[in-house]
Amino acid sequence: MMKILVTGAGGQLGTQLMRRAPDGVNIVGVSSSELDITDAAAVRDAVEPGTVVLNCAAYTAVDAAETDEAAAVAVNATGPRNLAEATARVGARLVHVSTDYVFPGDATEPYDVDAPTGPRTVYGRTKLAGEQAVLAADPSASIVRTAWVYTGTGSDFVATMRRLERERDTVDVVDDQIGSPTYAADLADGLLELATGNRAGGVLHATNSGQASWFELARAVFAGVGADPERVRPCTSAQFRRPAPRPAYSVLSPAAWHSAGLTPLRYWGDALAAALAEVAD
Repeated sequence: MMKILVTGAGGQLGTQLMRRAPDGVNIVGVSSSELDITDAAAVRDAVEPGTVVLNCAAYTAVDAAETDEAAAVAVNATGPRNLAEATARVGARLVHVSTDYVFPGDATEPYDVDAPTGPRTVYGRTKLAGEQAVLAADPSASIVRTAWVYTGTGSDFVATMRRLERERDTVDVVDDQIGSPTYAADLADGLLELATGNRAGGVLHATNSGQASWFELARAVFAGVGADPERVRPCTSAQFRRPAPRPAYSVLSPAAWHSAGLTPLRYWGDALAAALAEVAD
């Protein structure tokens, strides 16, 4: 029986992976408190021959990383390197999840996997360092970049819009940042398809298809819960400053994913409708 080890299993993506394991797969999840990927010895003990490691562990507090770079480096760069060294040593396989933040965010068309990187935040720089460390230590590893991931629960953007719809008459949301909203359940299915197939490593992009601004996504959430989308009002990024600059454009091209024979992720609007139905239940 194939074994998959999910690191960072307590997060939104890791939780979805644990719920969606296909038949014939023994999936084991470890939270960050159960396996600290920055501990090289602990990682070596945890990675067994023949295992597929799906690394969802990450430091994702984009703004906090600007003043907490050491912690971000440890989790986003050192940890993935430890995993890659362990998988290479015992003949295991690594699928490492990365981010659109490795790009500068100033493109006008979807980023291909080989487009020039140029992160503008500590978070992005540490995630890019993680990619580079993984491929240097284990060239057979797979890097999967994704973007705008949500489940509609907890504190993600979709969940926040659901909450603000109940609490406020109107909500201002930036309309000058464009990306591809990605439902964590769909991403999990894609990662499991990749993990259970016999495919070569390298860099891939996986998001729900299509693109939207945060403003358009927020309006879609309001409409999806039966509220008036006109209650969401557009604003600019300059009106909503954050410690870490957000990419103005971070749509990722799925061309490499499709070329690998992997199932395309559905249109973001359809995925959002499914997510809202799930949380409503």
